[in-house]
Amino acid sequence: MAQTSFKISGNLVDVWRKSIYHACLEIVDGKIQSIQKTGEPIQPGNYILPGFVDAHVHIESSMLIPSEFARLAVVHGTIATVSDPHEIANVCGLEGVEYMINNGKKVPFKFNFGAPSCVPATIFETAGASLDASAVKALLEKPEIKYLSEMMNFPGVLNQDEHVMQKIRAAHALNKPIDGHAPGLRGATAKAYIEAGISTDHECFTIEEALDKLEHGMKIIIREGSAAKNFEALIELLEDHPNLIMFCSDDKHPDSLEAGHMNQLCARAVAKGIDLFMVLRAASVNPVLHYDLDMGLLCEGDDADFIVTDDLINFIIKQTYINGQLVAENGKSLIASVPEIAINQFDCAAIAEKDLVVAANAYPSIEGKIPVMEALDGQLITNKLWLEPTIENELLVIDTNRDILKMVVVNRYHAAPIAKCFIQNFGFKRGAIASSVAHDSHNIVAVGVDDASLAKAINLVIQERGGVSAVDGQLESVLGLPVAGLMSTDDGYQVAAAYTKIDRMAKDLGSSLQAPFMTLSFMALLVIPHLKLSDKGLFDGDNFSFIPLVQDQAS
Repeated sequence: MAQTSFKISGNLVDVWRKSIYHACLEIVDGKIQSIQKTGEPIQPGNYILPGFVDAHVHIESSMLIPSEFARLAVVHGTIATVSDPHEIANVCGLEGVEYMINNGKKVPFKFNFGAPSCVPATIFETAGASLDASAVKALLEKPEIKYLSEMMNFPGVLNQDEHVMQKIRAAHALNKPIDGHAPGLRGATAKAYIEAGISTDHECFTIEEALDKLEHGMKIIIREGSAAKNFEALIELLEDHPNLIMFCSDDKHPDSLEAGHMNQLCARAVAKGIDLFMVLRAASVNPVLHYDLDMGLLCEGDDADFIVTDDLINFIIKQTYINGQLVAENGKSLIASVPEIAINQFDCAAIAEKDLVVAANAYPSIEGKIPVMEALDGQLITNKLWLEPTIENELLVIDTNRDILKMVVVNRYHAAPIAKCFIQNFGFKRGAIASSVAHDSHNIVAVGVDDASLAKAINLVIQERGGVSAVDGQLESVLGLPVAGLMSTDDGYQVAAAYTKIDRMAKDLGSSLQAPFMTLSFMALLVIPHLKLSDKGLFDGDNFSFIPLVQDQAS
């Protein structure tokens, strides 16, 4: 086969030497054969720099299969991801992980998948699959699997649970890093968790927590996604710990991904006066070194993975190259869509309005007050409030005047009672929204102002065997997600447009949340405190137990 070669010149941003100089790169068969320094920068612009890495992301949350995620991400200079296929694994097991790996191989992009460590995430919810220690070990042995994904079961680590420790030992034996997930863990417990070999955490939401974990030897991944936004709270860490900080999105909805990715975090960091080379270490070098990624960093002999931008302020990307192939130029993706089938696991019958009523005499209460979940904009944690209920005809009912709405979780895998609770801060004045994107087990979660709207929204998702829906009186909208009820196989830009439309509809119901659907998707995430709802009931994340119903308390 004939060699393919070309040369590209520009102002090389050399992260290793912390300098910028004019250079000519010779690319031969996807590798950087030589870098010839030709002088100081000749004029501003045409900067060549390493491509960006999203150091922790669930591709599934983009509602796009990996090949379509790549099409949108390369436009913003993202070349690689450290991807946890935890979401599809909770629905489809090993078949789901293999689906992500195989689809990702069909496009020029560097996906680096992990072995999900917590499937199911907890025993307090119904998932579609289970991966035991032997299954995790088999995954870790695959060359495509770069690490053990976020170890959410930190109580299991602290208590030396044998099943948990088997997974950790398997990763250690293969010299593969282990991602952490321990929101709020501090002091001696954080130290014990880290000493088990957990190397990163992307869940810090205060700088004090992050500093505590850094002190005990952990690396911190600063997260800025569609729902959880910790950049402002944590970015000052980068100046004092430039080799220990990375950037990630964790969860990125398609409209947000279309608008920008890691390039936005670089622009924000530089705007705060943080040294450019520190910023690029976090966005490129640190994840490549930590996870031993097969990605070039602008050295001779490296894969020709790099990006070109006109300035080092806004980071609007002119060109993106992966293995010497031009994959994006001037805001246009050059990666073609690839045909893909859908896999799923969904067995759920339509529900009725009467299935959603809440009897006042059966619901948890203390001195006449009931537990109410408080959603927090830009955060995954929730607050646990005890508020006076509104009661009509011996039923607990929604009170829009106090923004106390009803939330329900419907088991998508088999027939089961519907779990119900009340929630504040969604702000809806009418209608309902529903979604089968509900971390971590991805049952159907819905919130609304009346049972009729809730039932309609849920049934729209059931009809599609997964998706997101919104109901406003007679107006109904649904975006089907046939791949595990999480992703679409359609063109990524079309999915982004459809999501933008349904997101606007959700906000028109009265919500001031930045991302109502993304926020909703985390209201069933039991491993994040303080109050959450699984398909099995209302869950206290501080005590890691269900809040018993009145009849349970009586028994």
